[in-house]
Amino acid sequence: MFENGAFMSKRKLVEDMKLNPQRFYRAPTDVIRDRRFNDAERLEILEAWEGMADDGSEEHRQATDARKEIQQKLTGTDIAAVKQ
Repeated sequence: MFENGAFMSKRKLVEDMKLNPQRFYRAPTDVIRDRRFNDAERLEILEAWEGMADDGSEEHRQATDARKEIQQKLTGTDIAAVKQ
């Protein structure tokens, strides 16, 4: 039960971060360094951040670059699992 509860709170944290990543991080590159999450979870957060940032802004560029860095680490199978 404790493990399941810990999983649920971590999942909730990821969901909260996806709603407002700027509340938790100063810059998109900070997501990459956050060791609490695996690459698939980092990718979710960065994709959300990228979608919220204004196109052409420095923040959007940073989020895009960070997302691409994480995607390079993941295999196609891992990315497909995140998209489901």
